[in-house]
Amino acid sequence: METVRMDKWLWAARFFKTRALAAKACELGRVQAGTVVAKASRDVKVGDMLRVKNESGEFVVEVLGVSEVRGPAAVAQTMYRETDASREQRRTLAEARKSMPIYESTWEGGRPTKRDRRTLNRVRGRG
Repeated sequence: METVRMDKWLWAARFFKTRALAAKACELGRVQAGTVVAKASRDVKVGDMLRVKNESGEFVVEVLGVSEVRGPAAVAQTMYRETDASREQRRTLAEARKSMPIYESTWEGGRPTKRDRRTLNRVRGRG
């Protein structure tokens, strides 16, 4: 097997949990092959450079192997090699996300009381 459909490869390489999600990402333009937005039916072959955007970030990878079946994660990771620039960019974005303050609720009961809502509205500039 020298080529495989884009959506099957993305699913087998574990970029997406289902093949339908991989096809949807292709349809929305979140997968590029070189400089062209890739369709789900496009053939992927060894040596292709792909740019994949998913909830984990943006990956720039070189295809090292093709497969139509989804195997263990260890096998899936051998199907591609991420570029150093892509890995560095994802790392810096993850650090930036971690350094951003997270606002959590201060009350324990779940729903805010009337007094809590008034305080929130004042903080948000609504009243």
